[in-house]
Amino acid sequence: MTELTAPNAPTPPAEASAAPSEINLSGMGDMAAVMANYEADELAKCQAELAQLQAKSADLADQFLRAKADAENARRRAEDDIAKSRKFAVEGFAESLLPVVDSLEAGLAIQDATLEQIREGAQATLRQLLAALERNKVIVVNPAPSTKFDPHQHQAISVVPSDQEANSVVTVLQKGYLISERVLRPALVTVAAAK
Repeated sequence: MTELTAPNAPTPPAEASAAPSEINLSGMGDMAAVMANYEADELAKCQAELAQLQAKSADLADQFLRAKADAENARRRAEDDIAKSRKFAVEGFAESLLPVVDSLEAGLAIQDATLEQIREGAQATLRQLLAALERNKVIVVNPAPSTKFDPHQHQAISVVPSDQEANSVVTVLQKGYLISERVLRPALVTVAAAK
């Protein structure tokens, strides 16, 4: 016979379903262990990466300090070299003038020199002096007549009437000198006037 039940009556729970206290949590425990292992692995990776980056940072800081020290040493050496160059810049020039001084002293030591001997000695000494100047890149500026006037190397003392082309050198009153293309003293000249 069949049992009749009220139409909206709750149905009793099936016997197969377990009571709430009996739910199997062993799957949840495994999941928590997996998550804990994953987090531990990630933490270990991050710590290893952090240690690696800290070591690299320390290495780069050391390299920076060494490069900075090298640059400072190079700057100091360059300053020392410049100071020495300035201090001894005239040494070579002075050394090349010593034979000229020796010649002048030898000429003055002669008691009974004739006028011709004095003249020859002065000419020889002048040649020595000019050679010393040339060795030190000092060049004589002695423009020939009719040379175009160059305001960078010549200084006009006067303008004179002449048959030459206007603004050309007529006479040289005093030679000029250059050192490595730089004017030490301009040549003093007279210049032809415009016609």
